[in-house]
Formats: sequence, structure tokens, C-alpha cells
Amino acid sequence: MSSDVSSDVPGDVPAPRRPRVAVCGISLEASTFSPALTTAAMLAPRRGRAVLDAWEFWHEGGSLAGRAEWIGVLQARSIAGGAIPADDYAQLKAEILSGLVAAVAEAPLDGLVLDIHGAASVVGLDDMEGDLAQAVRAVVGPDCLISSGMDLHGNVSRVLAATVDLLTTYRTAPHVDWEETKERAARNLLDRLTLPAGRRRPAKAWVPVPILLPGEMTSTRQEPATSLYARVPEVEALDGILDAGIWIGYPWADEPRNGAVVVVVGDDADLALAEASRLAVELWSRREEFGFVAPTGSLEEVLAAAIASPVRPYVVSDSGDNPTAGGAGDVTWTLAALLASEDLAASGKRAVYASIPDSAGAVAAAEAGVGAHVRLTLGARIDARPAPPVDVAGEVVAVVPGDDNLEVVVRTPAVDVVVTRRRRPYHLERDFTRLGLDPRSADIVVVKIGYLEPELFDLAADWMLALTPGGVDQDLARLGHRRIRRPMFPLDDVSGVDPLAEAVLFPGDTSGSATQR
Repeated sequence: MSSDVSSDVPGDVPAPRRPRVAVCGISLEASTFSPALTTAAMLAPRRGRAVLDAWEFWHEGGSLAGRAEWIGVLQARSIAGGAIPADDYAQLKAEILSGLVAAVAEAPLDGLVLDIHGAASVVGLDDMEGDLAQAVRAVVGPDCLISSGMDLHGNVSRVLAATVDLLTTYRTAPHVDWEETKERAARNLLDRLTLPAGRRRPAKAWVPVPILLPGEMTSTRQEPATSLYARVPEVEALDGILDAGIWIGYPWADEPRNGAVVVVVGDDADLALAEASRLAVELWSRREEFGFVAPTGSLEEVLAAAIASPVRPYVVSDSGDNPTAGGAGDVTWTLAALLASEDLAASGKRAVYASIPDSAGAVAAAEAGVGAHVRLTLGARIDARPAPPVDVAGEVVAVVPGDDNLEVVVRTPAVDVVVTRRRRPYHLERDFTRLGLDPRSADIVVVKIGYLEPELFDLAADWMLALTPGGVDQDLARLGHRRIRRPMFPLDDVSGVDPLAEAVLFPGDTSGSATQR
């Protein structure tokens, strides 16, 4: 139970009661074009105190630790993948709601941090985050403020915008500010809870912009995203504005909510709508400027460039099956091409391939042991659409078991193939060195990724992005969206589109009901 009096206040003067704030959510980026599924177990739910332990700002001594009575309920999170089965989502949702019911029965909640990504998908459900937010709201009641810090590749549906009081999002891609954003969402909530009742709920301007682009074309490392996202803190700094965000959206799900959205939150409703509209128009006017963050080409073209390059390491993004964007991870298209490449074999160069998940293959290689020669049939257990399983024959040169994975390296004549029991990203130099591989001295490093994360970007002497097939194919037209809002840039003729046609203002405590522009 929370106390209304703090024991460290001298005399009998009562201190303000610390607000009671619950923390819960389901965080996933999910491709509906991938045959993979993300189960409740894969989302690795944290419960109770473990929910708070995930973030340093809630730890003892953290910046927000003593400002509220924090109540961890359930938080489920996974790297990107396929959609969540309906029964698994129902199980997690029910546990969240029952935890909130118990918390509310003890005493009313003042606030709630809804920890979501924004691009989760559930089989048979179009808007997981909106559905969860509405269910949470029904339990905590209308007076509880809800805040959320999201990924800029998430989607803010009208339902989600209407239900959550305070929304903020990352301002960098790659996401070097993700922890800062999560803390900002919690701090924004606490700051509002210090205001008198009746003045806490701000206005929200929500402007969907019909743009659907992959993150590899919208990185804040380059224009126009660099200057567009630089505008966000400028808007936030205006009197009467609390927060602003550009959600560029998630392109690998075929749902009506997918696309870009601008949201501005503030006590000055007119200013919030004006600034959101200004950002949306600027985003729309610069849509043709977006381009890939690196030189691109077919796998054949990219591999030829890597073999011919005089520098090393030459990093190749196998983008169509990127597990951190939602790919199944076991597409064999690129690995098969590397193993079959006569040009690579004749060049005398070696490539590192990270990675191909195959539980049976990883276990078989590990059981054979370092130094053994193995012949394995790997991959395409989940996503065999672009290519079938591939045969890999070579020497086992590393076996590295882990708490939740098993990694082995099989050395073929021209390629060191990293085989894992479970899919995982290879973003850090130590991801390779712990396997006995030196990515800095490798001729070619092939990773299942889109834009390079910071360490790989700094490590690469040169790089290209291969436009390979898979559940997160960069060629959106090749995927074939059928259920998104149309027209949509760049898939349709948008010459007559008004980017502000669907703008909505959700007034705060001092105004009336939501209004369409």
C-alpha cells in the first residue's frame, strides 16, 4: 500500500502522496508477410519487479525511482518476428488485465506506462496496440493517465491516439535514443500527474500521412529524415507543447493502420494541430527525397562488387530476411548463392555469413565437435518460399553454447557459416569475436540486417544493401499489400492527395470532443 505521509518529512507536515503508476505492455515488430509466428513464450514475459528491473531509470538511485509507486504488471518483448497467434495474445492480454484489476482493487491508479513498440501484429486482429490500450483503459478508468514511448517504425492508429494520453517516439534510426525515449514517456507522465486534476490531460493532434517506406530509406543518418527529425525537438520546445513525434511507420505488415503519422501533444490545442499539420506537410512535400541509406543492388550485383572491392571488410546486408525487422531468419537464398559462387571461390577471398538458424544442424555440429567435418542440411524450415534448404559441408571450427542459444561455425572452402539453434542478430563486433571470427580482417561479411547498426557501420570499409527476398523484402511492390489505406506513396499515384485530409484533434481536459480537420 502507498502511504500519504513520508517519514523523512519533519514534524507533522504531510508530504504529497506519491502517484501509483502501473507498467505493462507487449512489444514486438511483426511482419505479416513472414510465415513465422511469435509465441507467448518467445515474447519472454517479465512480471512484477522484473518489469521495472528492465530499465535503469526505475532502479534504486535511478532518475525516476522515488517519484512514484511503480507497479510492474507484465511486459512481454521479443526481437522482431512474425505475428502473434490469437490465443497467445489473448493469454498475455488476460494476464495484464488481471494484474491491473488487482492493482486497482488495492487503490486507484494515477497513471500507467504502456510499453509497446507500435508494429505488433496478431493473427486475425488489425491493431494489437489499439486493442490492448482500449482493454487497459477499461480497467484503469478514465481518470488514469496513460503514456507510451514507441518505436518510430511503429504505427499510431486513430484508436491508439484516442486512448493513450501521452505519446512519444524515438527520434533516431538506428535507435540510439531508445532508452531515452522510454524514460521520457515515464517522465512526461509524472510531470502531468503533478498538475491539478482537470488540467492533466493534454490535447493531441494526430495526422496520418500516406507514406509507406522501409526503415532503410528513412534513416536519420541522411536527408530528408535528418532535418525532418531535427524539427521535432524544436516543436517540443514551443510554449504550450509537451511532445512531438514522427512515426514513419512499418511497411512489412498489411494492415489499414500502417503508414506514417505525426502526433503533437500539448496544452495549446490550436498550436498542437498547427505544428502537427506543418510537420506532416513538410514530410509529405519531401517524400520523393527518401532513398536507400546505402548503394543497393541484386544479390548478384552486390556480391560482384564485394568480390571486386580492394578494401575489407566489405559488409553486405542480406536485407530481405532481416530478423530484427521481422524476417523468419532462415531464408537460404543468399547463403546458397555464396556457397555456389564460382567467382568467390576463384577470387581467393573469404566470406563470413551470419547467420542461418537451424536447431537440428547446430546441435549436430556441436555434437560432432570442433575439428570434425560435417555435412548439414540447413535453413528453410520456416520460410522456404525463396529457396529450399541448403547443403553445407565443412569443418566445425567453433562451438559456443549459451543460456538460450547454441552457435557453431562451419568452415567451407570460401565461407565461414554461422549456424545457430535460434535466430539472432549479429550487430556487434563481439558477436563475431566470441566465435573466433575477426570481422575486421574478413574480406566479406554478410549479415541479415537492413541499415547497419552503429558498430557494423563503423567497422565496414565499404558496404552495400542487397535487395534479397524474404518476409521483409525491401521491394514493397513485390510483397503485394492489399489491405493498407490507398492511395499510398510510393505504391500509387498520389498526385491528388491532401496530406491533411484525415487530421484529427483530440482536445484535452479544457476542450470538447475530437474534431476532424
